[in-house]
Amino acid sequence: MVGIFSKNRAEWCLSSHACDRMTYTLVPLYDTLGADAVPYIVNHTELTTIIYASELFNVVLECVDACPTLKYIVQYEDVTEAQRRMAAEKGLELKSLAELEALGKSHPLPADPPTPEDIATICYTSGTTGNPKGVVLKHRNMAIIGSMLQELGKFHSDTVHMSYLPLPHVFERAIMSLIVYLGAAAGFYQGDVLTLMDDMVALQPTLFISVPRLYNRVYDKITQGVAVAGGLKKMMFDQAYAAKKAARAEGYKTHALWDALVFSKVRQVLGGRIDTMISGSAPLSAEVKEFMAVAFGCDFLEGYGLSETGAVVSAPLRHTPLGAHVGMPLPNLLVRLEDVPEMGYTSNDKPRPRGEIICKGPNVFSGYYKEPEKTAEAIDQDGWFHTGDIGCWNADGTLSIIDRKKNIFKLSQGEYIAAEKIENIYAKSKYVAQIFVYGDSYQSMLVAVAVPDPEVAEAWERARVFPGRILRRQSLSTTPNFKEKY
Repeated sequence: MVGIFSKNRAEWCLSSHACDRMTYTLVPLYDTLGADAVPYIVNHTELTTIIYASELFNVVLECVDACPTLKYIVQYEDVTEAQRRMAAEKGLELKSLAELEALGKSHPLPADPPTPEDIATICYTSGTTGNPKGVVLKHRNMAIIGSMLQELGKFHSDTVHMSYLPLPHVFERAIMSLIVYLGAAAGFYQGDVLTLMDDMVALQPTLFISVPRLYNRVYDKITQGVAVAGGLKKMMFDQAYAAKKAARAEGYKTHALWDALVFSKVRQVLGGRIDTMISGSAPLSAEVKEFMAVAFGCDFLEGYGLSETGAVVSAPLRHTPLGAHVGMPLPNLLVRLEDVPEMGYTSNDKPRPRGEIICKGPNVFSGYYKEPEKTAEAIDQDGWFHTGDIGCWNADGTLSIIDRKKNIFKLSQGEYIAAEKIENIYAKSKYVAQIFVYGDSYQSMLVAVAVPDPEVAEAWERARVFPGRILRRQSLSTTPNFKEKY
């Protein structure tokens, strides 16, 4: 097994393809799962080799004492003598990627291609409690997902993709494999989401895949800008939007007049060439989906899936009408709703059947690595994977996500609470960037930790608070005598 520990970059994909060539199982590493996640994953998979970016050298080195199986580390960038010495002191053999490539060139090995049943990757995903779980995906899982995505998306060799969602996530890796298969193009962001819009303008992608949080921010920024402008500009924007929305209902994504007068500037926010947007990981409101599709003159596809399903369970076709749904189940995948009577969801519900989404098919994982008990909890004896999400069937055959089975608990007064639903309600506020709602059965109330959106919060401050009344973190650090006082 080989670990990769880096932000998105071309070398990440090169390393992944090298693992595929030799049937090495790829184990992506990322520290967003928690401070102890990296050494835990290294030990759980008994990794001997990690390929990493130089800025993570110290993180890798700190793992060594707790990870006895780790023997070889490969750095994408050139290695300094100090790094080589520090690695040797820890008993590690350190090479740069260039040195490894030179070694391979002088000692070539024949390819050892995988079979469909060989393990392609083990993706660790966070759970509600305990250590991360390793989702085992075989090469047949990865291959079928790539072919299904192409069947749904109808991408082509002229597609240009902006890769910024973490490559450890299965969906981003499947998209990158599809890009290579089609002979299309991809660009990598600089590594800082704060400069992502600059990267978009420079690359001018045609395909953009993101999460609801970013789409919501783009929507808020544009609509708030229109509202502030007011007067004739707002009236023209509203008229242009209504005209494009009506044209879209007739099958036209673009409008020569209004695109030239109004929406050309809007499109430039994401580079000016977007023809497809994809959203996943959390629900996105139908209002925002429609706005993005109309304003940017593109197809907008919101899908649903988990790491355990190779990232996709359902997705809309390009011609599927927009709405509060996540499309239809993938071809060759069986999906049904199982009754959850304790939550009041059954297949007999009117007007729409409701229940827990369970699925079975060639893209579903084979189990959690070294955890048969958790595997048995997730996959029943008939091979159905239980997602823990509550869905409903719509009249047109699309699926909507309406609740979460696993995120309910009782407060001390016996009241059932769905914390995630409450989070989603508060997250709709333009003032909230992130929110976490917590509760337990020994307490009678919930607590929430909310992170305000910086731009919106600062605008609120300027409008309502006397200047200087609020000290930001940056200003605190530079305030004279701050350290002495506090």
